[in-house]
Amino acid sequence: MLDDGGNSRILDILGNKNRRRIIELLRQKPCFVTEISERLTISPKAVIEHLHLMEHENILRYNHDQRRRKYYYLAHDIDVIVRIEKNGNEMDLEILDQVASFYRSLAMLRRMIEARDHLITNLEHLEKDIETKAQEILSRGKEILQDDADLDIVFALGHYELTYDELREYTNLPELELRLHLEGLEKKGIINQTGVTYTLQELYAR
Repeated sequence: MLDDGGNSRILDILGNKNRRRIIELLRQKPCFVTEISERLTISPKAVIEHLHLMEHENILRYNHDQRRRKYYYLAHDIDVIVRIEKNGNEMDLEILDQVASFYRSLAMLRRMIEARDHLITNLEHLEKDIETKAQEILSRGKEILQDDADLDIVFALGHYELTYDELREYTNLPELELRLHLEGLEKKGIINQTGVTYTLQELYAR
């Protein structure tokens, strides 16, 4: 059983919308970092931070597939039960207010689920368009981009600065292979290393 400090940390974690979305996604199946980032449209950097936080609290665990790629899954499912106890007599009016509030919340939840389902449908179409565009970019840039790993790195750096460790977490590439890809992209002038972070060159970032 969690103590008050443990309960507080779990509630803090569940209080974040994106962490709840990650948990819901992992309820369906284990996922790689790239899958979570693409399915939920969350930046790779943010996904990694959320995963590490929940892993530290033993909400999530990870394993490796045959290609040594890291995937995450729920350590155990989570149900939150809130119990409120009161001393003394309760007024009927207060109970009615609570019931009315409960049904208003149910109605709002239904509208939110409908809106989410609509967004998911639109997102699925968008993901197909993104995949098509990615293949088009890779096809047109065969002389520039070496393979899908180069494409993953370029996409990850499209809008965010990432460190080497974050790129390794995102791409699941072995250390030597990732360094070779980064060096190749630097030589081609596509990415740039500043301190400990990598970014797209200004020309490609636009």
